[in-house]
Amino acid sequence: MSFSPNHRILLVDDNAAIHEDIRKILTGSKCNPALAAAEAILFNAPKTSAPLRVKFEIDSAFQGRQGFEKVVQAVAQGRPYAMAFVDVRMPPGWDGIETIEHLWRSDPALQIVLCTAHSDYSWEKMTARLGINENLVILKKPFDNIEVLQIAHALTKKWEMTQQASLRLDLLDQMVNERTAELSRSEERFSKAFRSSPFPFVIQTLRDDCFVDVNDAFERMTGFSRSELAGRTPPELSLSIDYATPRDRDGGQSVSNLDATITTKSGELRQLLVAWEPIALSGESHVLVMMQDITEKLRIETELRQAQKMEAVGQLAAGVAHDFNNLLTIIEGHASLQLSTTGHSKSVAESFNQISKAAERAAELTRKLLTFSRRQILCPHVINLNALVSELSTMLDRLIGESVTLRCQLDDLLPPIFADQTSIEQIVMNLVLNARDAMPKGGVITISTEEVRRLEGEGNPEARPGHFVCLKVSDTGIGMDESTCRRIFEPFFTTKDVDKGTGMGLATVYGVVRQHQGWIDVVTAPGDGAAFSVFLPLSDERLELLSQAAPTRVPRDPSKTHTLLIVEDDEAVRSVVREILSIDGYTVLEADNADNALEIWESLSGEIELILTDMMMPGAVNGIELAGRLRARKPELKVVYTSGYSVDLFTSDFNLQEGVNYLPKPYLSSKLLDILRNAFESDQLFPATRAPDLDSTYA
Repeated sequence: MSFSPNHRILLVDDNAAIHEDIRKILTGSKCNPALAAAEAILFNAPKTSAPLRVKFEIDSAFQGRQGFEKVVQAVAQGRPYAMAFVDVRMPPGWDGIETIEHLWRSDPALQIVLCTAHSDYSWEKMTARLGINENLVILKKPFDNIEVLQIAHALTKKWEMTQQASLRLDLLDQMVNERTAELSRSEERFSKAFRSSPFPFVIQTLRDDCFVDVNDAFERMTGFSRSELAGRTPPELSLSIDYATPRDRDGGQSVSNLDATITTKSGELRQLLVAWEPIALSGESHVLVMMQDITEKLRIETELRQAQKMEAVGQLAAGVAHDFNNLLTIIEGHASLQLSTTGHSKSVAESFNQISKAAERAAELTRKLLTFSRRQILCPHVINLNALVSELSTMLDRLIGESVTLRCQLDDLLPPIFADQTSIEQIVMNLVLNARDAMPKGGVITISTEEVRRLEGEGNPEARPGHFVCLKVSDTGIGMDESTCRRIFEPFFTTKDVDKGTGMGLATVYGVVRQHQGWIDVVTAPGDGAAFSVFLPLSDERLELLSQAAPTRVPRDPSKTHTLLIVEDDEAVRSVVREILSIDGYTVLEADNADNALEIWESLSGEIELILTDMMMPGAVNGIELAGRLRARKPELKVVYTSGYSVDLFTSDFNLQEGVNYLPKPYLSSKLLDILRNAFESDQLFPATRAPDLDSTYA
């Protein structure tokens, strides 16, 4: 940007002749060319006929106050004077020095030529009042025309250049101010982002790793305050940052996704993902370290992998138990069949008896496997958990021994739960006995109950939000380390001696709890005991199931004959069942799958009074669906179900009751005969009723 030339000049002198002389010199008006030529010859000055290139605009004032008013007016109009000629003597009123003082107060940029004679003010007196000012020029009288003209040209040009320079300085100041403000805003944004970031940030010197600054997240993670960290190194604070793959930061390279651990002020180890970026601050090399605390994420991932592993083990256990139960059914069936006959020697009878007992022990093991895998049959109803614990406490006192004290802290306002009573008793007993074994020198076991409310995302990945009943069993025993705690629910895993545990106690607890749509939290540490918290859903006031009382045994009427249909895909199981029933006088029809059973039904439906069907069979139709179809055609048809496990049990519109319409494998011949005899001799059809879904996903 440039200014237009300013050739405005103010003459301040009380002598009108002086005004006329200066005006002639600057404007060239009324100038006689011949006189000019003679003047050039006389004064040895070059003769020129070139026209004046600058046209000065000249105003006159004959007193200092009048000149001051003109300057004020010019400034107000935005047309200031570039310079002024001021006579030092102007009586009456202000003299030249006083006039200049007033002129500069209104226009500091005004350039002044002070016209003076030898007898006027001395230089010392003038500078004492006006100071040393680059806008002041002294012109002594009498003055030379050329000198006046040169001064006018020079000072008007200087005024223009000074204004341009001033403008450029103003622009530079504006740019500097804008840049400074931008840097300040940028620094403020960085500072706010740095301070409020949820991820821990650190600025350290590259040379010696001294902390320069840290953000709030780093303070929260480590427990150290900013003042404690500033100017100190991690080793000085015992704040160790260990990298899984050491990297040299002196190389000045950016690094990301580096695994590390950090030791906090309390001594806790936190797992981190670290990235750093070299930066320069005040000419010194620094590094910006960015961290992500993944401790909780890794813990949840570990628990999820553990839960997935437990699920896989459970599915394997269920498959093994199902096949094993079929084998045990054959073993127990033949053993009990032989034991029911006479004529065996004592040693043979004893062998059959040992076979039967071994089969029973194996059956108990498979039942625990099924419990762990959540494939066992449940009979749930509304339960008062406090009453159940109180009833068990007397028996548990005898089991845990005199060196262990059992305490109960039960919530008087505890709401009921909807669960299988036998399974809940199993949970309490297994947890208490496990706690007893963890206290070889004695201690205290505490059973407590309370209603709790869990929020979304709290702790255990198996947990869910809502209201639950918490059954907690804690001990003062030896506790467990982290690696042991991760495996305690695995089948057959045990830290006990070979003859003191099967490793199925906690696995059974895990299976029962999961089948009841609950979960378990474990808090333990070596030397600090252990606390198992079992969370179970509240009852929603559902109706009780049909009576669970054991059926009354009805004696067999030998005069009556009955025809039944066995539907079983395992030929060996069908064979032993057929033999047992035939000996007892039943007419037995056989089918190895649902399709064959339907074919037999078409021709003999009038004779068939009962079907004994496995619940799970190969093919498109299982035993449950088969029974439903046949009872739709013949409502009085009696059905007895048998199975090693059932996947679809709790999504079916009927109830099962062991000893009435359900016979779990493996079974003795006496149990088979008892359930059939009661079914035939009783009028009870066990009508279909919707059973509650305890765990429709895993049941």
